[in-house]
Amino acid sequence: MKKKPKKTNSKKISKIQTGVLVLENKKVFRGIGFGYQGIATGEICFNTSLTGYQEIISDPSYAGQIINFTFPHVGNVGTNKEDHESDKIWTRGIILNSEITDPSNYRSFLHLDTWLKKNKIIGITGLDTRSLTNFIRDKGAPKGTINYSKTGKFNINKLTNNTIKWSGLKNLDLAEVVSTKKNYIWRGFKTWKKETGYKKNNKKIYHVIAIDYGIKKNILRYFSDFSCKVTVVSCKTSAKKILDLKPDGIFLSNGPGDPAATGKYAIKIIKELIKENLPIFGICLGHQILALALGGKTRKMKLGHRGANHPVKNLIHDNVEITSQNHGFEVVKETLPKNIVVTHKSLFDNSIEGIKLKNKPVFSVQYHPESNPGPQDSVYLFEEFINNIKKNAKKKRS
Repeated sequence: MKKKPKKTNSKKISKIQTGVLVLENKKVFRGIGFGYQGIATGEICFNTSLTGYQEIISDPSYAGQIINFTFPHVGNVGTNKEDHESDKIWTRGIILNSEITDPSNYRSFLHLDTWLKKNKIIGITGLDTRSLTNFIRDKGAPKGTINYSKTGKFNINKLTNNTIKWSGLKNLDLAEVVSTKKNYIWRGFKTWKKETGYKKNNKKIYHVIAIDYGIKKNILRYFSDFSCKVTVVSCKTSAKKILDLKPDGIFLSNGPGDPAATGKYAIKIIKELIKENLPIFGICLGHQILALALGGKTRKMKLGHRGANHPVKNLIHDNVEITSQNHGFEVVKETLPKNIVVTHKSLFDNSIEGIKLKNKPVFSVQYHPESNPGPQDSVYLFEEFINNIKKNAKKKRS
């Protein structure tokens, strides 16, 4: 008589607490670890997006942060080789409510858990992400340490001390860390289309210099859509070296960290570029640094804006855009000089979402018009920048 195979007690296995999150106020969340085994400390923030977890995790703007995903089903489209927003993953960890969903998508190449291991990203699941999100909403984004160990043994005192000792994002220059170390010409693709996938850009009419504070690849793809040659330069590249490349326009990229800390070197560079009357376009951190260069000030927000459904009022055209956002600092309206027009504002908290100079082709927005992930309401901003380049070229010829 054959013996029946023993049933695996899956419930017992799933209850082994192999992950822990410790906040700076000594609050402890226990769960199940996944991804890479290890310890990471960062600022705990939450993202409300329903899709695009690979793009979110690979966004350099999340350097120094641990992302708490409010949407419970993460992993259902797997991961692929094409949708990275950066060649290196700077996010320090992720937090999920439920176990990673098995992938079911024709573009999937790797299971999310395998992809996280490969990129050395620590994860924890099975904790109350709603409670954590409410805590952040009420108290602001805390410092925290995440630890995944298969043994389930944790030194809570050590993890607490790691958290308390970490400086936090305020006054921290992370743009210098994530910026390219070597200038390069973007030779990647245009934006992805369902019918054709990614296609090469063979038409290069305009030359854009992109200052890299933590640039996302989809920004570069959009410039390719608009027939641009893009030279990406380090955030510390001097104005003279940038101008020697003979740009038609200057782009100030998104990025992580405190804009005031980055501004120690960036403000001087941008001020010199503004004098040249070249078209300038900034996004996110680039928007904040532009405001600093024009005489404004920035400050850390209590919560920040992170999601793909943020309503923004366009004050020039009197319409509403649904936007993708990821930032923890903002421009202080009261500090802006009179030659700056506020063009956009958040309908969540009335914070500044866009500015422009009255007498020069210089403008910026706080949100992400390259929309990866997110809605495409704001792609027109790339077109506005290209139109400024065209107008400027006409002035030079006349």
